[in-house]
Amino acid sequence: MSAGRTVLVTGVSRDLGRTFARTLATDPGVDRVIGVDVIPPRGDLGDVTFVRADIRNPVIAKVIAKEDVDTVVHMSVIATPGSAGARGTMKELNVIGTMQLLAACQKSDQVRQLIVKSSTTAYGASNRDPAMFTEEMEPRRPPRTGYAKDVSEVERYVRGFARRRPDVDVTLLRCANVIGARVVSPVTSYFRLPVVPTVLGYDPRLQFLHESDLNRALRHAVVAGRPGTFNIAGDGLLVLSQALRRMGRASVPLPAFAFGGLGSALKSARRADLSPELVAFLTYGRGVDTTRMRTEFGFEPHYSTAGAFEEFAATLPPAARRSERALAALADRLPPVDDDRPAQLTVAPASLAVAPVPEV
Repeated sequence: MSAGRTVLVTGVSRDLGRTFARTLATDPGVDRVIGVDVIPPRGDLGDVTFVRADIRNPVIAKVIAKEDVDTVVHMSVIATPGSAGARGTMKELNVIGTMQLLAACQKSDQVRQLIVKSSTTAYGASNRDPAMFTEEMEPRRPPRTGYAKDVSEVERYVRGFARRRPDVDVTLLRCANVIGARVVSPVTSYFRLPVVPTVLGYDPRLQFLHESDLNRALRHAVVAGRPGTFNIAGDGLLVLSQALRRMGRASVPLPAFAFGGLGSALKSARRADLSPELVAFLTYGRGVDTTRMRTEFGFEPHYSTAGAFEEFAATLPPAARRSERALAALADRLPPVDDDRPAQLTVAPASLAVAPVPEV
């Protein structure tokens, strides 16, 4: 990587974007890092120059031109509205924001590299899925709503940009669910529940990426300049039952219809957002092949899927016994399942959290 690079990073008001931008600013091959978002970040940005700008507005083109940006790292494709507002605002930020950012990059003569943080949510989750998705595969059931549809649209626009600007190195990172102590997402909120609901009769396969490995993968993309689409995930898989045993968390198996209904209640209580794509993921699971990540992208995560999850689980406070009792009482009042037995509260003893569990 040549010296004097100027990198623009979107989404720096969120912890993952802020942490990455601050880390990248310490790289000796990077001259300047420009952080862009609609609101200022709450934490320290270090040597990053913050510019308050909305990527949904054409003004982002002026920022790129004024700052002589040659590399753009797009981290504003988000799964949770957060401070951005409701679902409509989130979709605008994801899709319209990406369109405006790509239009600004296309107008620029200086931009030579574009890196987009995407998600393995692009593959969807269904009972027709292959054992492992490779980068060339399409989802078996195209998404129709929510974050999954946003990701699909964003990736389509990025591919179109790559065709129009073959002189720009375009890297698309399809990241598995990112977990860590500071990560706030639908998946981490789900695992932070005092009692974790599951879909009766299903034990989905899960893959995770540690937040520090996300940081490293993005930095590697900037430094190495490897264009292409890459699955990014920790080695191995966990099934949901293994994850819950390692957490020592109580779980409530629910029929599929009750699981979906519970999502509305949890969202209203601001405890978790069981979106349609998350419900599908927690029913069928998903696995992605990471061969290309190693052989072509040249990246190796420090954390396996199990290791990333165990470190995340270690940061969680013990579940409140009062909450467990309340949710157990709720479980007893749930409608009976098909075999006329009520849904049962399952408690995974904390001692199993450290017992060796065979990997899948």
